[in-house]
Amino acid sequence: MSNDEFYASFRAQLVLPEQRHFFDYWLERAGERPMPDRTDICPTDIPRHLPLVSLIEIKTAPLSFRFRLAGTQLREIYNQEVTDTCIGDLSKAQNRDYWLSAHERIAQTGRPAQGILRGPEQSRDHLVQFWLRLPLAVDGVGPKLILGLDKCIPVSDASNSRDSWDDALAAGA
Repeated sequence: MSNDEFYASFRAQLVLPEQRHFFDYWLERAGERPMPDRTDICPTDIPRHLPLVSLIEIKTAPLSFRFRLAGTQLREIYNQEVTDTCIGDLSKAQNRDYWLSAHERIAQTGRPAQGILRGPEQSRDHLVQFWLRLPLAVDGVGPKLILGLDKCIPVSDASNSRDSWDDALAAGA
């Protein structure tokens, strides 16, 4: 599958308008490259998304993922500041492997990933988390960072568009 086909298929699985807008911005900034460089992303281009945005550093030897920046939405999800926290240290036990696997796949393939997760954290089972992760290069080499977008909505609101996210889950989100 070519990159164009992959990206068209990937975009079709994005449920929320914020996800599609953010993905389109990432694609535009990448141009003909497999992924944009960190310096291509400008916060002033995406001000309404900033509370939902994270910047995750890919560390090697051993492979791990650390939040370098995290918008206020992530602090609300996890009931704590997550900047400078490793992903494996944040998630409730049943989600830890899910998150590590998703980030490892991005680090290995250099391709975006997205998904939907119910109850992202303890006492948050009333929420559905729509997440998007986009690889970034540093000085033309990558992926070295992952640009994240996380939006949580109440299950009751998500059920209004349940067909959309059920279809996304069935498609491998």
